[in-house]
Amino acid sequence: MNIGNSLEFFDRQFRRQVEQRDFQLNPFELEVLPHLHGRVLDFGCGLGNLAMAAAVQGCPVLALDASPTAIAALHRRAHAAALPVEAIEADLRHYRIGEDFDCVVSIGLLAFLDCATALRVLSMLQDRVRRGGIIALNTLIAGTSYLDMFGAADYCLFARDELPGRFAGWEILHSGFSDFDAPGQTVKSFVTLIARKP
Repeated sequence: MNIGNSLEFFDRQFRRQVEQRDFQLNPFELEVLPHLHGRVLDFGCGLGNLAMAAAVQGCPVLALDASPTAIAALHRRAHAAALPVEAIEADLRHYRIGEDFDCVVSIGLLAFLDCATALRVLSMLQDRVRRGGIIALNTLIAGTSYLDMFGAADYCLFARDELPGRFAGWEILHSGFSDFDAPGQTVKSFVTLIARKP
């Protein structure tokens, strides 16, 4: 699997955002933030804006991402603000989570893995939520026509209702779809799901 194209795409984007000091929460992060409590895993944290906001609310956070630019910036910001955020650069295709969390978040990551890896990672994330804890996921889905940020074949666009269907037995707190205009008259289509583990 070659994720170089995706990583380079986002590393460039993160570099621009750091230079512009653009650390605003995106709409999905704003939706998820009120649900976060206790120890939080931010799996694919990007610049760590949600990790920082959760830490401000008193949550200790483990924040993981493959982007060296994003992790370095998050480490500096968390250290300067004396916030309980541990920022680690990691290849999330192979990362093994070694503890359970009250809340597990993954915003935007699953689409950038091949489907076999995305499903394995999803299962691991579900397993690492403590009983009564929260998982919050957001990913691109089938219908997305803006594909410039993906590698040639290494991505996974879930069917529209597939992700909620993988949470049988969980309490679904929120499940919704969003479409956004993208370059070249294309569309980015997302699902956002927030669920409580029984």
